[in-house]
Amino acid sequence: MKKRFSLLLTCLVMTLGANAESFSDMEPLKLTVPEMKPELVATDLSRFDQVPLSKENTNTITFGDFDFFKSKTNPGVEPFKVMDDLTFVGVPLFVAGWAVKGDKAMFRVNNKDAKENTQLLTNFKTGIDDYTQYFGPLVTVGLKLGGYEGRSDWPRLLASAAMSYGIMAGLVNGIKYTAKEMRPDGSTANSWPSGHTATSFVGATLLHKEYGLTRSPWFSVAGYGVATATGVMRILNNRHWISDVMSGAGIGIMSTELGYALSDVLFKGKGLLRNNLEADFNDPSFFSISMGLGLGSKGIDFTADDLVDKEKYEDMYAGYDIEADVDDDENPNVKFRAATVVDAEGAYFLNKYVGIGGRLRVRAMSARSFGKYTELVDESSLLGWIGAVGSLYSNSEEFFNTMLEDPKSPITNLNGIVESDHMTEFTASLGLYFNLPLSERFALGSKLLIGRSFTQELDIDGHAEGNVKDINYGIYVENGNIVAEKSYLDYPASTGQTYTDDWDYLTIGAKSATSWGTGLSLTYRYKSNFSWKLFVDYDYSEKNFNMKYDPYHYLKKGLTENAYSLVELLSEESPLLEPINYKKKKVMNYVTVGLSFAVNF
Repeated sequence: MKKRFSLLLTCLVMTLGANAESFSDMEPLKLTVPEMKPELVATDLSRFDQVPLSKENTNTITFGDFDFFKSKTNPGVEPFKVMDDLTFVGVPLFVAGWAVKGDKAMFRVNNKDAKENTQLLTNFKTGIDDYTQYFGPLVTVGLKLGGYEGRSDWPRLLASAAMSYGIMAGLVNGIKYTAKEMRPDGSTANSWPSGHTATSFVGATLLHKEYGLTRSPWFSVAGYGVATATGVMRILNNRHWISDVMSGAGIGIMSTELGYALSDVLFKGKGLLRNNLEADFNDPSFFSISMGLGLGSKGIDFTADDLVDKEKYEDMYAGYDIEADVDDDENPNVKFRAATVVDAEGAYFLNKYVGIGGRLRVRAMSARSFGKYTELVDESSLLGWIGAVGSLYSNSEEFFNTMLEDPKSPITNLNGIVESDHMTEFTASLGLYFNLPLSERFALGSKLLIGRSFTQELDIDGHAEGNVKDINYGIYVENGNIVAEKSYLDYPASTGQTYTDDWDYLTIGAKSATSWGTGLSLTYRYKSNFSWKLFVDYDYSEKNFNMKYDPYHYLKKGLTENAYSLVELLSEESPLLEPINYKKKKVMNYVTVGLSFAVNF
């Protein structure tokens, strides 16, 4: 083992010596530095022009933009010309509101003596519209503060907004206090146009111009959708007529377009951060939000032929022509004003001419007149007693006069409360859409739709308070007949008890029905992915309407059980003590004229 180790060590020493001798003749390594001369070289920078320099194109993280007074302009953003953004779409909206301004009726329906307890008052009330009118500016400012760049820097945005709201305030208040239109709730004479709606549409148009045109069209959809909802709530709150809302929307859009046009003149190209989005002009696919005016089928006439269990009333109407009485000009039926129509609609086009899509439509027709129903709210306190009780009394005129002078009247308070003065129809439809291009920006459109409509009923509740009455009587019957000379009926006496009654005084509704629709539209594509559309739609349906009318319900609580049984047994008008039901099949023809804001995609 020692010999092997000594031999291996000897070989290793000899190998290292040989390698060392091979490197002994090599020259040392020399490092050469090349000579460098500065020169100007032309470089093609055209590829960088396609990407504007802005915060979104850098790797820096932005947590907010608080430079309210610092002006900045991003390179590559083209200045706007004054006529680029003036669509004038607010003009037809304002004119349409002015045109239907006369289609009004007092919502409070009073009798000739204007007694307070005969007014029909609405219980519907929401304060949401006081806040939704500020949706547009709050979202715009919130996005801006978060560092999400829109069209303008802070100075230009604030100037545009200030001029827009200033123009709107001047127009709205100038017209309000010149026209002096009474509000539907009768509170003040400054109804036309709607300031809430105008404010909301200014904010919606701000959001549209700052972020809808430059970032995503869905910002515009959200802004105009909330603005439209604000206008509808102003009508449902009984604070405005549909004419007020349409004119307010027109003023809001016009004011903002003028405010931004003035900024384009004053600032020119300064303060612009983003160009408008570009899309394909040839694709007619769209999503739209619409507001319109509904015409046609403005009344529901119930006749004796529509009575359910008609035979119950034959004795009551014996001796005169029931048809002649029911069908005359004083027929107690419901008439409606022009309807408020709001749509959400969209279609995907398979080519430039044909597409498939659908529409969600809400049509609200408010009552223009309740006919004799409102008179009976007042008169039922007397008519009910004269008809149901007074007919049993030997001297009905004396009975009537005594009832008027009674300090303990069986009714001390009687009124109707309108839970819903709108016949509201919800319709969902699907079908084919057609498009005929006239030029790059204008096109004619049509559609064929089928859907299902659902109706929310009109509802008036009755409210009565008074003193419970009892009737002492004696009935003498001979050979199965009542002998009036030997019978007696005392004047109703108070029991000392009081009562309160709340009930469904009048309800009108309809069952769901199939709806057919068509229409014509003229589309103006003022940007590659935004359009305004004027449309006329026609809708047809056959509806089965139901009406329940219960004017004398309070007598069940206003009379003792014994007295009520007497009235039921002997009065010719006893069928009226129970609810009167009607059923009627009616063809509904609707024509809707309106304006749509559409996003093309």
